[in-house]
Amino acid sequence: MGEPMYLTMNRFKVALGQESAFEEMWLSRDSHLKEVDGFVAFHLMRGATKDDHTLYASHTAWRDRAAFEAWTRSDAFRAAHSGVRPKTDLYLGPPELEIFESIQSVSA
Repeated sequence: MGEPMYLTMNRFKVALGQESAFEEMWLSRDSHLKEVDGFVAFHLMRGATKDDHTLYASHTAWRDRAAFEAWTRSDAFRAAHSGVRPKTDLYLGPPELEIFESIQSVSA
């Protein structure tokens, strides 16, 4: 079955013309994730462009649910999110958080 994993994902509908500002906001911030026990990987993905937005998704992989929940209560979480203000002109709504627990894993 492979290693257990816990995946959190946020989907963002970024207003057309705001893609560069959105990407720069993410690329310039320090997530503090590398110092967190149980952190596995982070990816920011750009998806399809529609009539009114471009879809983005952030994926964060954790060793398990406990590691993710501990991070949400940690100093690293507060540091990563301090000073981050919602830029409402960037989005067509709030991010949509989705959480998944691995039931099968296949690796190369």
